[in-house]
Amino acid sequence: MNGVHIHAAVGPAKHGASALLLLHGYPQSHAIWHKVAPRLAEKFNVVAADLRGYGDSSKSAADHSKRAMAKDQVELMRALGHERFFLCGHDRGGRVSHRLAIDHPERVLKVAVLDIAPTLAMYEQTSEPFARAYWHWFFLIRTAPQPERMIGADPLAFLHETLGAGRPAGMAPFTPEALAEYERCFTSEAIHSMCEDYRASAGVDLILDRADRDAGRKVAAPLLALWGNDGIIGKLFQPLEEWRRVAASVRGHGVPGGHYVPEEAPEELAAALEEFFQEAV
Repeated sequence: MNGVHIHAAVGPAKHGASALLLLHGYPQSHAIWHKVAPRLAEKFNVVAADLRGYGDSSKSAADHSKRAMAKDQVELMRALGHERFFLCGHDRGGRVSHRLAIDHPERVLKVAVLDIAPTLAMYEQTSEPFARAYWHWFFLIRTAPQPERMIGADPLAFLHETLGAGRPAGMAPFTPEALAEYERCFTSEAIHSMCEDYRASAGVDLILDRADRDAGRKVAAPLLALWGNDGIIGKLFQPLEEWRRVAASVRGHGVPGGHYVPEEAPEELAAALEEFFQEAV
């Protein structure tokens, strides 16, 4: 697709069921859904994809705008025969989901975003507590190759500290199998792509988001926002208020655990997604 290979795990086909696209966040891959996808696959045609630059998807793309990353996923779903679908994104995947729902409203039936507030809101409301908690937002966007070189000095230590350091649950949410996948995919090429993802979020993505705000463009699909009660989003932001600034129909609530909702609160997440997606559109 446009020279970019997108890797995805596709669940067993369910005749007559709606499709559900799951998008992961940083610094992970589609493996983040391993506790949730089997249950969701009982009711939906589940596709869990790796974003460009992550997992086993292409690492060579120059454009890491959320617009380009969203288009990847639209083309993936079309190739799989899904013209319209439900959408759920965690972390970076939530930001791609936000852009996908804006740019391709005809594709998205409903969208769920996990443990994020809109990118523009988070940058414009940056505070000292936020900068301390989300320091990587400001480190990864530095000019290449500074962060790439520093991370590359001990990539697995950096990965483990990113996943667990300073978080209430530490490394406990990550099974050995999932952690091994995150480690396998944390290559030098992936590290550069991930930095480019964050650089785009602090650059072109903000331009696109401000253009949407100025034009009054909002997510038309019903939106569910969920966040970890022990995480930063609900403590430093008003997530429902912020999502209502950019989406027409919003609801949501906190769930147990911290940032890694699919791995820290899989049962609560699966139940909330089943309820939300099975309601009439």
